[in-house]
Amino acid sequence: MKSVVLRLLHKERGLFAGALVVGAACVALGVPVDFVLFALTLAGVALFHHHTLQVALTGLAVIVLYKLGFTGFKTGPGLAGLGQHLVHEWVILTNLLGLLLGFALLSNHFEESRVPAVLPRFLPDDWKGGFVLLLMIFVLSSFLDNIAAALIGGTIARTVFRGKVHIGYLAAIVAASNAGGSGSVVGDTTTTMMWIDGVDPLDVLEAFVAAGTAMFIFGIPAAMQQQRYSPITRDALAGVRVDWPRLVIVAFILVTAILVNVVVNVKYSELSDRFPFIGAGVWAAILLAALWRRPAWSLLPGAFKGSVFLLSLILCASLMPVEKLPPASWQTALGLGFVSAVFDNIPLTALALKQGGYDWGYLAYAVGFGGSMIWFGSSAGVALANQYPQAKSVGLWLKHGWHVAVAYVIGFFVLYAVLGWHPNAPHKAKPAETPRAHVYSAS
Repeated sequence: MKSVVLRLLHKERGLFAGALVVGAACVALGVPVDFVLFALTLAGVALFHHHTLQVALTGLAVIVLYKLGFTGFKTGPGLAGLGQHLVHEWVILTNLLGLLLGFALLSNHFEESRVPAVLPRFLPDDWKGGFVLLLMIFVLSSFLDNIAAALIGGTIARTVFRGKVHIGYLAAIVAASNAGGSGSVVGDTTTTMMWIDGVDPLDVLEAFVAAGTAMFIFGIPAAMQQQRYSPITRDALAGVRVDWPRLVIVAFILVTAILVNVVVNVKYSELSDRFPFIGAGVWAAILLAALWRRPAWSLLPGAFKGSVFLLSLILCASLMPVEKLPPASWQTALGLGFVSAVFDNIPLTALALKQGGYDWGYLAYAVGFGGSMIWFGSSAGVALANQYPQAKSVGLWLKHGWHVAVAYVIGFFVLYAVLGWHPNAPHKAKPAETPRAHVYSAS
């Protein structure tokens, strides 16, 4: 066994050495060093999936040191520029940390409610049971945060499949949670950003044409994979009783998250980038509910480790010199879906909103669903990988979750065939300048 591990480690080091050579060649060809360092960080995460946190933190440190010494930051040079950058990013990072940690406790509340144990009574007892579960996650994510939907789905899957969940099915859980939120302005952070910025919710709604198609493309193969790997339980455990107080707590936390998201981001959007209201709201609900049922506080250290990993990659991505995107087109939107699998979709969405000229349903689908193609491509994927550490292998995720990438492309082109590409005019067009009056002197 030890010799096998050593051979694998030697192979991983060899592949990473090859990535270093490719990176050096890219620098010689004029690719910015920032991008090469970020690409090497992602390659390290993919290859050394048992040490993802260490790789991500090392990559972040190297990128920061490079920018301190050579290029500076968008907000200025040196430590002052770094400080200003962190001030700009802290709300997004803190909100995400609060959600990841809070929803880890929420998923445990849901598991302890014993609802997953009684669900086999309502799910079909063949592959269609796994598919129906994915549909449930899809629907939940259309009005809940996609992290919560993925964790609830992962919790149910652990019970109905007796703890043996196939990596292909884990990829499908993440894909279902991201697809369900892509057409709803309250279902995903990126679509909420569009809504706040002035995009009509009906323009986002058309993403469901692509997402619904993709749901069947990846959902059916994933459900069949899971059924072959570990069939769904045919009967619920005898004598199981639902712990209704815990179920009420789950609903209370989720409703609080939704209300805070809507009230703050819609009614008081000018304050949303000054304080992490959503994360704070979720934790206020958790602490209040703790007076009724004690959460599993012991889960927090493990969830914190996975959260720091994701935040490290997001911070790396925010440091990249991405000042503009290619001209808005359906080809650009299609490409952004693949980019969002490795690049944080929040800054991508912000850049697209600033640029304007997209058909927003396409963009919502691309940046929302595209991250499902790799486990760390979305916060839902990272949260689920905290529940299922075996998912932290890019190679296995791509191998067994192949149907997610196929579904993304097919869904995109079904949307194009059904509705066509109808770019919206920039929704925040600059007002035309008032012509200045000519002043003539009487010289």
